[in-house]
Amino acid sequence: MQKIEKEAIILLNMGGPNSYEEVELFLTNMFNDPYILTMKSSLLRKFVATMITFFRAESSQEIYKYFNGVSPIVVHSKRLVEALQTKVGSDVIVEYIMRYTPPFAPEVIQRLKEQNITKIYLIPLYPQHSSTTTSSSLEDFEDALHRSGLKATTIEIKHYFESKKLNSSILERIKEQLINENSQEYNLVFSAHGLPQKIVDAGDVYQQHIEKHVELLKSMLKEQNIYFESISLAYQSKVGPMQWLEPSLDTALDSFKDKKVLIYPIAFTLDNSETEYELSVEYKEIAEGLNIKEYKVALCPNNHPLFVEALEEIYTKLKTWNS
Repeated sequence: MQKIEKEAIILLNMGGPNSYEEVELFLTNMFNDPYILTMKSSLLRKFVATMITFFRAESSQEIYKYFNGVSPIVVHSKRLVEALQTKVGSDVIVEYIMRYTPPFAPEVIQRLKEQNITKIYLIPLYPQHSSTTTSSSLEDFEDALHRSGLKATTIEIKHYFESKKLNSSILERIKEQLINENSQEYNLVFSAHGLPQKIVDAGDVYQQHIEKHVELLKSMLKEQNIYFESISLAYQSKVGPMQWLEPSLDTALDSFKDKKVLIYPIAFTLDNSETEYELSVEYKEIAEGLNIKEYKVALCPNNHPLFVEALEEIYTKLKTWNS
């Protein structure tokens, strides 16, 4: 008799606080990640992480007051899991894991163990590969799986920015902001989360993937006869004095005085504090100070039906390739 495999799809992201109390936990875990602070000494990393957390905790808690203590990524993760679960049916378990806040890998793996899961499909919720996101999440899961004793096969995807359905969902989000508007009056800025230049110089492919992704989206916009005054790429969220990827979003906005700007957060599939606060509140204030005529921020795919279809398609392809 052929053994029936029980499957699970695990969506991986870096996470966000579920409450005010988790803000410090989030910062502590993030800055103790060797992919974020890349110094070789774990003791030095722990010391630096402690200092950064101490100085940033209060200001970060102020940000999460805007969301009543719960990061938007928590809400969007749950909605996406529900939508994908409905799409793939009850024969496949769909869960999500966060890297820096609950639910952590060990507790989710324990649930999979109790359900006798034998095959696990890992899909990071980052279309472009980076050591700081994709590698960190995948390795964290594999380490937890090894320690759990669960004998399950894992199949993973490391990037999928070329997915037609993902990109169609992005275009739909952009078009949502252009209802009753003339797109040619707007300057479209694809805003990607920044990364220290030294990480890219060490071989991280994130910048290459971001640039290729922008070109794909430009082509799709052209195919749909959607034109902008300009289309550009910029990087947000720089922290500290070291060199980061350029141009910064601050610099990009400075060139759009008296113009209309539409921001699309290209590095994220789920809205979070860096899209719903940093882009939509902090950078909006910068835009107003620069006399930018109109400033809009498009939503991430979140649980858009086309993005749910993209994830189902990724699962199906991984299943086919590994059958």
